[in-house]
Amino acid sequence: MLLELKKVFQNDGESISVDYDLPMNDVEFYGVCPFKTPVKVHAEAKNRASLVDLKIIVDFIYTRQCDRCLKLLQKPMHYEFDHKLAVSLMSESDEDYIETPDYKLELDEVVKTDIILELPAKFLCSEDCKGLCMKCGKNLNEGDCGCDKGSVDPRLEILKQLID
Repeated sequence: MLLELKKVFQNDGESISVDYDLPMNDVEFYGVCPFKTPVKVHAEAKNRASLVDLKIIVDFIYTRQCDRCLKLLQKPMHYEFDHKLAVSLMSESDEDYIETPDYKLELDEVVKTDIILELPAKFLCSEDCKGLCMKCGKNLNEGDCGCDKGSVDPRLEILKQLID
């Protein structure tokens, strides 16, 4: 979605808001698309004393496997992002601003980048997820598997002597 911001930049107190659905089925993590439904986007750009603030609110269902037990999850996500917009930047180090030299902003790219940077690196079904048994592969959240936990890989047996 292309935001036309000329009117907003030129008039104090002026604002523009948009609501739309952003399909993100082209985004993949580890070969899988976690966005099965479009992302609901609400964005508002407002001129506050010649400085344009952009507030973005996104809601979506994130579908991914738990990193410990591999259970498939669908988790509702809600994020809010704030940006400051500028027609031109004084220096390359003005990372706090998004440059809009022609008073136009490609909002989809900003939203996609914000979401990707905000998503958790480790995705768990719960903080106390026990994961899978290393021997039989049973989901330990569903109960004990009965495997012998005392046996050690023979290649690591020498390290056990360091503890003793």
